Amino acid sequence: MSNIEAFPLETRTPSEYESLVSMGANALDAIPGAVYLCDRQGWLVRYNSEAEALWGRTPLLGEGGDRFCGSYRLYLPDGTPLAFEDCPMASALEDGAATRNQEVLIERPDGTRLVALVNIRALKDSQGTVQGAINCFQDVSAHHALEQELRRKNADLEDFFENSAVGLHIVSGDGIILRANKAELALLGYPADEYIGRPIADFHVDEPVIGDILGKLSSGECLESYPARLKAKDGSIKYVTITSNGRFEDGKLFNTRCFTVDMTCVHTAEAARQESDDRLSATYEAATIGIAEAGADGRLLRVNDALCNMLGRSREELLDMTFLDYTHTDSHDQDAALYARQVAGELDHYVLRKRAFKPDGETVYLDIHSSSVRDTHGGFRYGVRVLQDVTLARRMENQIRDSERHMRNLLEALPAAVYTTDAQGRITFFNRAAIELSGRTPQLGDLWCVTWKLFNTDGSFLPHDQCPMAVALKENRAIRGVEAIAERPDGSRVPFTPYPTPLHDAEGNLVGAINMLVDISERKQAEDRQKTLIDELNHRVKNTLATVQSLAGQTSRNAESAKEGYNRFEARLLALSRAHDLLTRRHWGHTPLASLAQEVLLPIFGAEPGRVTIEGDGIDVDTRVALSLTMTLNELAINALKYGAMSIETGRLSVNWNVQPQSNGTLLTLDWREQGGPPVSPPEREGLGSRLMKRCIERDLGGVFVLTYAPEGVLCRFSFMVAEHSA
Repeated sequence: MSNIEAFPLETRTPSEYESLVSMGANALDAIPGAVYLCDRQGWLVRYNSEAEALWGRTPLLGEGGDRFCGSYRLYLPDGTPLAFEDCPMASALEDGAATRNQEVLIERPDGTRLVALVNIRALKDSQGTVQGAINCFQDVSAHHALEQELRRKNADLEDFFENSAVGLHIVSGDGIILRANKAELALLGYPADEYIGRPIADFHVDEPVIGDILGKLSSGECLESYPARLKAKDGSIKYVTITSNGRFEDGKLFNTRCFTVDMTCVHTAEAARQESDDRLSATYEAATIGIAEAGADGRLLRVNDALCNMLGRSREELLDMTFLDYTHTDSHDQDAALYARQVAGELDHYVLRKRAFKPDGETVYLDIHSSSVRDTHGGFRYGVRVLQDVTLARRMENQIRDSERHMRNLLEALPAAVYTTDAQGRITFFNRAAIELSGRTPQLGDLWCVTWKLFNTDGSFLPHDQCPMAVALKENRAIRGVEAIAERPDGSRVPFTPYPTPLHDAEGNLVGAINMLVDISERKQAEDRQKTLIDELNHRVKNTLATVQSLAGQTSRNAESAKEGYNRFEARLLALSRAHDLLTRRHWGHTPLASLAQEVLLPIFGAEPGRVTIEGDGIDVDTRVALSLTMTLNELAINALKYGAMSIETGRLSVNWNVQPQSNGTLLTLDWREQGGPPVSPPEREGLGSRLMKRCIERDLGGVFVLTYAPEGVLCRFSFMVAEHSA
């Protein structure tokens, strides 16, 4: 172990700015984050490689180089150009005030942009005069992109309901319209305040129909394209089909979701067809619908012009065919069987929708109304077939079914948790996303929220009767801009943003509320990581500068020559750098002690099998312990290599540790044992290395440090309490 005499101390302690400027060229690279320094005039004097990577360019240092910032261009978050003389660094140098968590847009020379979060502190001398400033900044573009995506999804969900092409309304169990979209209001011509909140029966033409609809839904039936007539604001009648199902609470209908499809045009066409049928006897040839007469074998005996046009065939062609000759194969057997029964007298008439084809292969859909004309004895004379082309209606029906199916799929895939309550806060409905978010299946009738437990964002317990939904119901107002944390039964927690909104009846009375819970876990994790990194960076920069300053001062005081002092200082600075590298790779989290020991010692001793043994209990240590252990092991290793067992080929080294539970925590004990080296004798006086190790173990970690100079080899044992984190 070497002993080094100290140089006299400097009469003046360097300022923060002077210390930072005097650091080695790559010293700032040990800091995990983008960092740069400016002098009093704003000229860049130092920056690290991470700052250079974010800038996308290599700025020039010193007067005449880059000033205030190394970016190619700067902008405010809204895209407004930001002059360098107006940037946060320029402001800090001018008034000496710190800048915390300010966002700017950085543009690189290649045109790409990123959002940077900057933290700037002016560096002053002992008289308070600003000498320069330091800027620590980081890329938060991903966080911004996530926020924009969340806003887009929320807008899409609202747009889905309001701007759907199909009318959609929600009716309470008492028959009150709770909500209607734009398509529903446009269909009937009512403004929202004249439609929403009124009984649905007010808009039905046929009282028995709405009674039947509510009766079926109350009994648990689902309606599929149920026909109804609705009154429009202008007095006209709208023929619609209603597809709906009900939501129940305690076996009682709570509300319904209804899709309303305007079938007025189809109904008008059907009415026209019926009117043509009534006039067929007098207006056969002038009819606008197809009319044909067929014999018992199906051969066509008479056709009108409308049928010829409908099938794209001439009268002569049709009179040489049976009606089965132009029938599609998937409708052939059904039409033939029904007609055979009609000829036999089993049926007087039948109605059939079938497919037929034109000579060019085009498929048409025909509604067939077939009736019999019989003689006085009841014998079959011919069949009268009235045909109407419903191809357009069929296509519309297909489109409607596809639209309804698509809407149902979208509702099933809705990613946000949604639930409703009555006016007393009892849960009346929840979707599958609510089950996933809460980690359990809520019970209808539970109060206020679907979650198991709630907490405020500061971690304090939030009773359910004080949650945002409870406040919205008690104060009868929508709640926005708040966040909470849901705890699942398995202990996991989910941060979320609620959107509770009260619901009212026609008289404005509170009847319940609806709430959407948006999972913001990813955004909160990103925010937490950013805050942790910033806090850790501030802390580590201060600690690192203090450590470097101490190393420099103590090494210079104990060095026999400037060169030796420089070499010892550089070795210790590199050890500190290796510790920072290791912690940076692990994002300044917990580090396995085995990995730490190997990464500190193996680069010093090299790969020499059998000479160095490193083993111990599996345990992870935090950043404070890791830094202190790195400096201690480095000092022991350097001395072992220069003076101890590792200075000769026969020497061996073993590093062992164990952990023992104690009443107040966990005790970590590490043994350093050198063997087979040159004889050891105690030094005449304690050197810098011994004092540095004692400081790391006894002062920084509150432990016990024992260094023994046994003749057969150096023995070192130190122990301290740790918060155990199993590897």
